[in-house]
Amino acid sequence: MNKFLIVGLGNIGNEYKHTRHNIGFDVLDAFVIKHDAFYKLDRLAEVAEVKWKGKIFICIKPTTYMNLSGKAFKYWLDKEKIAIENSLTIVDDLALPINKLRLRASGSDAGHNGLKDIQLMLGTDQYPKLRMGIGNDFPKGMQAEFVLSKWLPEEKPMMLKKIEAAVTIIEDFASIGIERAMNKVNNLNFT
Repeated sequence: MNKFLIVGLGNIGNEYKHTRHNIGFDVLDAFVIKHDAFYKLDRLAEVAEVKWKGKIFICIKPTTYMNLSGKAFKYWLDKEKIAIENSLTIVDDLALPINKLRLRASGSDAGHNGLKDIQLMLGTDQYPKLRMGIGNDFPKGMQAEFVLSKWLPEEKPMMLKKIEAAVTIIEDFASIGIERAMNKVNNLNFT
């Protein structure tokens, strides 16, 4: 049975729920709910196991806070003996417009502290990422407040569509491979 590690990045705690920075948690929650699974608190993460079409998805939401996500990622990758190319990290991206997402087989941390920590722990940036655009419409010096803010009412319908698309991307990543999944999704525009 093929095994995959799906990592949603975010911060634990009610004050961070459904913020731009926690889009990784929101996508993972939607995937876990769709497949009738549930989380349990385990080492360094909330963990859910999803079985779908002969595949096992180990879904983790690190409990280490965003900037220390690498420890949980590496622990579960090693514990479950999952190949790094069978991992998918779902993360918010300030550099992407709010109506976009990008699936990549590898790539830099682009200044994202959660990805920086994963890269540090793994010793490479050669692992798949699903970057969820959150926009960058904030006044100079207000980046932290922006990424930790909730979605505006007019943004919520688009984000729900993107989350739904991201759930399908996780399934495609595991069933048709990253190259074909990238071809399907990287030019999509959400409105």
